[in-house]
Amino acid sequence: MKKSILLCLLFVCCTLLFSQEEMEEAVVHSPSNSECFACHGSPTYSYYNENLEHMVIKRMNPYFIIDSVLYYEQNHKSFECVDCHSYDFKEFPHHNELRFEPMPTCLDCHEGDDDYADYSFEQIDEEFHASVHSTKHSDEFTCWMCHNPHSYKINARTNETIKETIIYDNNICLSCHADISKYQLISHEVDPNIISQHEWLPNQFRHFAHVRCIECHTHVNEDILVAHHILPKEEALKKCVECHTKNSILMSSLYKFQAKEKRDKFGFFNAAILSDTYIIGANRNVFLNWISAVIYGGVFLLIFIHAILRFLLK
Repeated sequence: MKKSILLCLLFVCCTLLFSQEEMEEAVVHSPSNSECFACHGSPTYSYYNENLEHMVIKRMNPYFIIDSVLYYEQNHKSFECVDCHSYDFKEFPHHNELRFEPMPTCLDCHEGDDDYADYSFEQIDEEFHASVHSTKHSDEFTCWMCHNPHSYKINARTNETIKETIIYDNNICLSCHADISKYQLISHEVDPNIISQHEWLPNQFRHFAHVRCIECHTHVNEDILVAHHILPKEEALKKCVECHTKNSILMSSLYKFQAKEKRDKFGFFNAAILSDTYIIGANRNVFLNWISAVIYGGVFLLIFIHAILRFLLK
């Protein structure tokens, strides 16, 4: 009985301690942001209507609802809302003309920033403007069409997180190409059916679960971390051997991070680099190829010797 009571007390103490840590973490969140989330983190908002002389409750536009949990997990979690949005938004109700405020781009903050030079934002911007998204849709298509500024976070590409990376990155594409309401913001096509458009692809769902859309739909650039030059659908990759071979393009795209680390350790054998992933034709080892050649050569040599002996003895 005493043991049970002690366990219960220990559990309560741990719970209180955890709650206190959460509260301490919440304190670092911007008070200014909390004012914004009071409305934009809820399905409803209220204000005092001077004409009616009473409080009015309205539904929040679902596209303007921001998950504060996701916000404080993303890359820009230290930002205040007014770092990107006009200080005039501090006044409530907001002025109507503020809806026409242009959104900042990545280069507005990151251009020429030595702290983020490894990300090559300038090259990414060049690739983006060469992509079909930019050339076809011009200024209507911005970084934020794919990367939600209130929730986007970079995923570390490791063997342990590669599947999560694939799902996360593909969901970015599907957020538009599988959502007709968002898709028709920039296109008049009626049905962006991903399944029917990929009818030529064998084992569709296995491919969708194990590779990213950009593996086949981008021009690979070794100098940047993630390719942003989206190709027209007519130029998309459709040759199986491009991936299913020892010179698989996946080694310079999806697995480029592991490839760099493991090649320094194991050499240039895909079988070692892709030890946790099996790709038909890619997981080949040159030593096994030589052993197979020797075995086959030995068999044919024995058959040849046998045939010669039969002919001579006859």
